[in-house]
Amino acid sequence: MLDLRVIVPEELRDDVVELLSQQVGVAHILVNPGAAVDPPGDEISAVIARECANDVIKALKDLDVQHRGAILLSVLDTVLSTRAHAAEDDAEGDPADAVVWDELIARTREESTLSVTFLLFLTLACLLAAIGAITDSTVTVVGAMVLGPEFGPLAALSVAIVQRRGDLARRAAIALLAGFPIAMGITAVLTAAAHAVGWVDLGFVRNIDDVDFIFQVGPISFVVALLAGAAGMLSLVSAKSAALVGVFISVTTVPAAGFTAVAGVLGDWAVAARSAAQLGVNLIAIVIAGVLVLVLRPRGNPIPRSAQT
Repeated sequence: MLDLRVIVPEELRDDVVELLSQQVGVAHILVNPGAAVDPPGDEISAVIARECANDVIKALKDLDVQHRGAILLSVLDTVLSTRAHAAEDDAEGDPADAVVWDELIARTREESTLSVTFLLFLTLACLLAAIGAITDSTVTVVGAMVLGPEFGPLAALSVAIVQRRGDLARRAAIALLAGFPIAMGITAVLTAAAHAVGWVDLGFVRNIDDVDFIFQVGPISFVVALLAGAAGMLSLVSAKSAALVGVFISVTTVPAAGFTAVAGVLGDWAVAARSAAQLGVNLIAIVIAGVLVLVLRPRGNPIPRSAQT
């Protein structure tokens, strides 16, 4: 279940209380008059079933609460209340299948920002992938897969397509279109430096056996990325973050990016092209899978564009 807190001007208090009282899946409505200082007003809280969250939030937005005050939503890990459980039973659907769109948009927006932290993680992941490829170390390549932060922007693109959120799509596209070239560029520069001092040469690229899956692009690559992308989106909307580790290990997005830079610098353009193709296949397949999960999954009513902030 979810903890809903609403901050509203005094003149909206009765409207909000009446709204919550009429909604299915809402219990334990509390009103704290004058509790809010900035903006001045009242604090109203309630426990709501996850299945009805989209309807409740939409109704609150119809009252312009998000502009005149605030709507705050958080997950309740433990609820011991007969009334709350009865409200959850009354709500249509199952909590595990409910997608709270505002929550999902907020999460993917945060994870798709082109920040210094995002660039550092992506660059370190590409460097690890490059080292793993050069040394033919599967363990190092898997470590790079886990470290890569690229699923955040890819998930955001999927959400943006389904919800028609141009702002979220731009944010995610900027993170990907700027992040990967920067990370690959740094990897290429350091590879060139290592080549200059004799640490690596073309023979390293041509003697790979254990991690050659990085540039073995084909139909299976697309299928694996589709399955991993679907699992990743399911884990995201279900708040099963532990499952994301398996998703990261399943796809070769970051290793393909790192090895594209390495092979290009060392002069094996065929391998570089195949690695780049692997990167593109993975990126496209993950977004497609994410969109399919969001479209086909039982999720309640999407947020109307007019109600979005």
